[in-house]
Amino acid sequence: MQEFILKNPKTFNLEHIFECGQCFRWNKQEDGSYTGVFKGNVINIKQKGNDFLFKGICNGNIQEIIEEYFDLNRNYDNIKSLLEKIDDNMATSIKYGEGIRILNQDLWETIISFIISANNNIPRIKGIIERLSTKYGNEILFEGKKYYTFPTPNQLSEVTIEDYRKLGLGFRDIRLYETVHMVLDEKVNLEKMRLEENTLKIREDLLTLSGVGPKVADCILLFSTLKRLEVFPIDVWVRRVMN
Repeated sequence: MQEFILKNPKTFNLEHIFECGQCFRWNKQEDGSYTGVFKGNVINIKQKGNDFLFKGICNGNIQEIIEEYFDLNRNYDNIKSLLEKIDDNMATSIKYGEGIRILNQDLWETIISFIISANNNIPRIKGIIERLSTKYGNEILFEGKKYYTFPTPNQLSEVTIEDYRKLGLGFRDIRLYETVHMVLDEKVNLEKMRLEENTLKIREDLLTLSGVGPKVADCILLFSTLKRLEVFPIDVWVRRVMN
């Protein structure tokens, strides 16, 4: 068990970060804290005054893991101060979600999660991902409760379309199956994708994956460790703001 206290951070609101639709494995607890599983770690975050206590089972140094995952080395206040000058609509939007930080999520998990998200709602997405992880991931015991890591491509190598269907994936079952095997067969190389500098090239590669359309590709580009800040997903609500 490791602990880390983040002292009086700026641009850091747990509800804004975890309830905005960028991630699916963080859950609010009865005491108002959040517990999540990511990159083989299980961590609980509790706000204490202006500070935040991080406690969990980690596969590395908890402070380094938190700083990287929550993008803490980027100055969001500078970004917001520039954007809010554009017009009143931008200023209002920034105020509404002022505590959001864009997470650096595992690329593989982000790809599969957003394939599952297509034409879906957040509670159902979270349920599917939890069942997938429980059945095929690794177990981690944290504070007397069992948690499960997101399964790797190898852990999903023998899963059938029917197996996915039983988890409630619906029409996404074959898309998940095909994407898993495209990665296993190295038709798409995730390591090369991480090293690629050309964002459009990465986007083209993502679009070859089964179940990845333009919006899903943009979610992956922004919300994963690819972290392409020149990209953002456009849905009906974002389009209305832009118009």
